Amino acid sequence: MPRPSAGSRTTPVKASPRAVATLRGGDPVMARLIGEHGAVVRRDLIRERPGDAYGALLRAIVGQQLSTKAAATIYGRMLELFGGHAPTPRQLLKADPDAIRAAGLSGPKIAYLRDLAQHVEEGTLELERLPDRPDEEVAEQLTAIKGLGQWTADMFLMFHLGRPDILPVGDQGIRRAIQVEYGLRKLPDPKRMEKIAKPWRPYRTLACLYLWSSLDNAPG
Repeated sequence: MPRPSAGSRTTPVKASPRAVATLRGGDPVMARLIGEHGAVVRRDLIRERPGDAYGALLRAIVGQQLSTKAAATIYGRMLELFGGHAPTPRQLLKADPDAIRAAGLSGPKIAYLRDLAQHVEEGTLELERLPDRPDEEVAEQLTAIKGLGQWTADMFLMFHLGRPDILPVGDQGIRRAIQVEYGLRKLPDPKRMEKIAKPWRPYRTLACLYLWSSLDNAPG
């Protein structure tokens, strides 16, 4: 999967002094990246997401394997079907699949959206309780939904729930950045990534933001 795409905002995210000090003191590569990028991480590395959990997951499904622009266009068309707002789970389940397909969504994505709506409607996914759940439990609940994999769960944990210690081992941008910044001959596998990231705990999310930032200057 690609790294999070640039959104329409470029508001910087100020990292906490403790987090910056932990990364700087525990890893010389991180210390160099912090020196290059400062203690402020650009928000434009993060795709703009709806503020509510349900809307964020709808948007994540619609945007799978699409450019940011295409995803925004199709998501906007889908919202138009429901008066310009994200459909409730019940509205989505009652909607004509052909009408949703006409907005530009594929059959599988419509099935994924309906599965998400079904989980919420039946109460097997209690979105309002996710902020109180541990990372592993959140990921387990999300990946039980068709079309939501570990990468999507990691992005949700990092950028919607604001969890500070997430390492998305399936993210190709992070793998590429680690390869470049740590001088590896090939892309690291999850085990190698976990080992490299050990000094970043409990701020692996912030470390990943620095790694995404570094890709601006990465070759290839």
